[in-house]
Amino acid sequence: MEKPAQAVVSEDIPAPPPAAEAQSVMTPINVLLLSLFVFLVYLRLRPKPPQVLPKAPAPVVFRTFTPHTLLPYNGINGMPVYLAVRGRVFDVTPGRNFYGPGGPYANFAGRDASRGLACGSFDEDMLTKDLDAPLDTLSDLGDEEMEALMGWEERFSEKYLVVGKLVPVGSDEAKNA
Repeated sequence: MEKPAQAVVSEDIPAPPPAAEAQSVMTPINVLLLSLFVFLVYLRLRPKPPQVLPKAPAPVVFRTFTPHTLLPYNGINGMPVYLAVRGRVFDVTPGRNFYGPGGPYANFAGRDASRGLACGSFDEDMLTKDLDAPLDTLSDLGDEEMEALMGWEERFSEKYLVVGKLVPVGSDEAKNA
């Protein structure tokens, strides 16, 4: 058997440079950056949870009120707060801080507030004492007072729901309600 010939190394020929060491792509910083990239892609592409719609408020049925049937709607014991202006009953529960118990207009809760609003007086003596009496016609009010009352009514119409109408106790509408 013959021996392979050995390469002759000449001192004149320079030796090739040593082979470059292969660097790993998986350095700690690259692993960290890759993990961050994957996490951000996941956050971007993950399915969104379904939106939960808020519970709708209970429907309010338009009804006919008498002064007696309106009285319990004064905000006490968790009841809604209603008040009447010129025969229209408004649900002022969203303004409970003003019209509910302890509020500056609490006297009007569950009552016909027309005369008090027209006169700019929030005293109890502006309210009808006898709930069985006919409704206040407001016929003795002046032009300024009627204008003030219409301003209040317009404000209530824009801000609150009309939930009914106020009728006198002995009327046909009250009997049918």
